[in-house]
Amino acid sequence: MTFVTRLRLQSGDRAALDGVVSEIKADAERKGAQLKGPHTHPPDDLRVPQRRRLHADDRRSFPDWSYTVFSRELEIHGHDTFAREIAGREFPSSVHVEAEVERIHGMG
Repeated sequence: MTFVTRLRLQSGDRAALDGVVSEIKADAERKGAQLKGPHTHPPDDLRVPQRRRLHADDRRSFPDWSYTVFSRELEIHGHDTFAREIAGREFPSSVHVEAEVERIHGMG
């Protein structure tokens, strides 16, 4: 029985995101873990409206606040201890990390 750990990393700070991904890749190479990725997704450009006042009748607003979110995905096959170590690691506050673990059954 093998486990596949998928890590999805998101950040508005591309340099911080790439730094974290590089650290994970270097650690995987050093420990001999099978790593697939990073898979780069197109950046999401988001816009948030900003009202001048909280009153519902006031339609005045500031220009929309816009920002970009960058995403990377990594897969760790097997190496459960390494995957647990990476998923439990402290990351910079500007990087959001989600971990998903899937159990793969062998043939037979």
